[in-house]
Amino acid sequence: MAPVSSPFPEGSPCWADVQLPDVETGKRFYGDLFGWTFDEGAGAERGYYTAAYSEDRAVAALAPLFGGTGPAWTVHFAVRDAYATAARVTRCGGRVVTGPLSVGTAATMALVTDRDGGLFGLWQAGSDLGFEVTGEPGAFCWTELLARDTARTDVFYETVFAYEAGPDGADGADRADRADGVDGVGGGAAEDGLRLWAPAGAVLSRATAVAGRRSTPDRPLTGRFLAHFGTRELEATTADALRLGGEIRVAEHATGYGRVTVLADDQGALFAVREV
Repeated sequence: MAPVSSPFPEGSPCWADVQLPDVETGKRFYGDLFGWTFDEGAGAERGYYTAAYSEDRAVAALAPLFGGTGPAWTVHFAVRDAYATAARVTRCGGRVVTGPLSVGTAATMALVTDRDGGLFGLWQAGSDLGFEVTGEPGAFCWTELLARDTARTDVFYETVFAYEAGPDGADGADRADRADGVDGVGGGAAEDGLRLWAPAGAVLSRATAVAGRRSTPDRPLTGRFLAHFGTRELEATTADALRLGGEIRVAEHATGYGRVTVLADDQGALFAVREV
């Protein structure tokens, strides 16, 4: 995709960061895996937040682990009004963890949870739009949420973000074999598989979808949105992750969007790599 030059539509993933016990170790892992470079990092006033770049374009950030949660990636979603959206989160049964707060003129941000405690971010862009590129090797390319109670999950997110929603394949042009069924992650038959979410007012299709929800009968590996990063060579990237101390959590499997492998980094944070 072309570099990002305008604000992301409401409800679109616009940033991702990972909290880790050791940021320097994380820089070595992701720098080697994706070829990312890193800035010097902000000071205490910004939580020692370290931005990651792919070919000089911002793609993610690393930060020290805080609170009682373990290492994890957090996906942030674009909103026009962080205060109004945070209020809608609480009305829908979620919780505001931090914020909203302004980071200078860059953005107004909040961390919130859904009704089941899954953490995600709200990002009201100022001068900082978030990702500077998406959909390329080494950059964010997709996110999905695994849910056991799909009705509860759908009502929450489709109310908070006013998504256009429907099952993958509802549009005949989008039909594909989705019977990948691997541990409830990235799989599932058509009748209980991927539900697509597109920004309000969009015509729902794979081309317009910005995120998705999959059903699973089992406890999901993570209650958060799973961030997917692009790669041209899935097997090679997976082998590199293993060499660097990572683990395979869900083996390579086919989806209608390309092959995917779910990994944990060397500190335990889950993410996925997807062919692009």
